[in-house]
Amino acid sequence: MNDSQPQPITIEFFHDVMSCWCFHTSERMRALVAEHPEIEVIHRSWPVATDPSLMTKIFPSADAAREEICGEHWKDSHDIESDPRINYKLMLTRTFDYPYSMPSQRGCKAAQRQGGHSAHWDFFDRAQRAHLTECVNTADQLVLEMCAEEVGLDMNQFRSDWADPEIDKEIFADVAIATNYGILRAPTLVAEGKAQCHGETWSTFGHRITTERLNVFYGDIQLGRKLGKI
Repeated sequence: MNDSQPQPITIEFFHDVMSCWCFHTSERMRALVAEHPEIEVIHRSWPVATDPSLMTKIFPSADAAREEICGEHWKDSHDIESDPRINYKLMLTRTFDYPYSMPSQRGCKAAQRQGGHSAHWDFFDRAQRAHLTECVNTADQLVLEMCAEEVGLDMNQFRSDWADPEIDKEIFADVAIATNYGILRAPTLVAEGKAQCHGETWSTFGHRITTERLNVFYGDIQLGRKLGKI
């Protein structure tokens, strides 16, 4: 390799479609990769709620879950980021049960089976927009199929992969990796299996990772390599 060429960097991006804090981190990661194309992003599933009952274990009821998640966490993200795309007021009016993580995580992994981590990322971003901006039910297979079709996936293969019970093993393999790293929130970034980026804690479920924090993280990776730490 030419010494003038940046050394490749692998960054694992642990995320959940349900997380409003992952929304801007994904955009900022795309900008970071555009600026530093030597970065390879590995997408990892980190489902906050692996089944619907978990919401009522954390909150008194499904309605209470919606009220706190949207009225507090989504609103925080909306206000702090000055981003009207985080449409917490609209989600508060919805009558379907607040979604849980696994259906959209299966969608991400089904996309990955077709097009690798790039397709996973495209599907993830589209599903986040469906959840946070359009406020449709991302636990609904038809909503996920809409997202898959819009990002150009083969729909017969997507339906087959999404319904494959084995796909849950791929999700929980990522969860095991996260557990080994000691990850407790999303989004979290891990460079070269060592250096972690958590950002600022703003709510029960997430971290806010700013552009400035990402730039510091990138600089830390370069410094760590010079020092032989990474």
